[in-house]
Amino acid sequence: MSNNNNFKSGFVTLIGRPNVGKSTLMNKLIGQKIAITSKKPQTTRNRIQTVYTSEEGQIVFVDTPGIHKAKNKLGNYMVGVAERTLSEVDVILWLVEPTTYIGAGEQHIIEQLKKTKTPVILVINKTDTVKKEEILAFIDAYRTQLDFAEIVPVSALKGDNTDVLISCIMKYLPYGDAFYDEDTITDQPIRQIVAELIREKALRLLEEEIPHGIAVSIDSMKYRGHICDIDATIVCERDSHKGIIIGKGGSMLKQIGSKARPEIEDLIECQANLQLWVKVKKDWRDSDFLMKNFGYNPSDIRE
Repeated sequence: MSNNNNFKSGFVTLIGRPNVGKSTLMNKLIGQKIAITSKKPQTTRNRIQTVYTSEEGQIVFVDTPGIHKAKNKLGNYMVGVAERTLSEVDVILWLVEPTTYIGAGEQHIIEQLKKTKTPVILVINKTDTVKKEEILAFIDAYRTQLDFAEIVPVSALKGDNTDVLISCIMKYLPYGDAFYDEDTITDQPIRQIVAELIREKALRLLEEEIPHGIAVSIDSMKYRGHICDIDATIVCERDSHKGIIIGKGGSMLKQIGSKARPEIEDLIECQANLQLWVKVKKDWRDSDFLMKNFGYNPSDIRE
């Protein structure tokens, strides 16, 4: 498939402030649910690589955590991963909200983008929430800030204009063979995706009650015939959170399990016997050892 001279392949990163719809856009482009989506910021913690393959070429998406001002070690790690990625890819997609107001968070990203020679495609997301005639004003507001390779308005939720976005990305990719087989969708280890799916459901169900201090570790995954036994631990920072996560008579924990199970079964293509536990590990977000334990490696970052 990739033997001809017209095939393109390269790496693309998605950046943008938390909650701008990066994971939703990636899921729409790939056509499968890979990155977790939540109304809470900072849900994507590792660089999830997803792969889009067509006759024209292959795009490997590196999804960075949102670029924001860091508050603790986990925050520093996430910002470091995001900023380092900018110089290592062929194309940067910068996702923004449809607005003419360019705030401090966007200015911080603009400063980072000015330092890179990588082509930047500005993607104005959530166009389904505004009037069509307003979009030109949003394009004009951003156009003066940076020399963008392209500006593409999309609705990640509705899938509007995502085909145009794919064509724009392909324009800037180098010619070359595919990095992955055409049926590869992600290079994340299965355990990590299972942990993220459980974490997403916990965040969704707990909504305002628990701040972002939860992680999920997969203690074991064992296959027996068409069943996979999965033991997973939800780790929180406070004793009071533990009670909320378990819920009255274990009701919340059961809900998290029953919401996560179907998606896990789709992923592993067999029946899942999911057992969830809850543990308190105070200040895990400021501990290098515990962060490594949950799959975040602080040494990945150049200081």
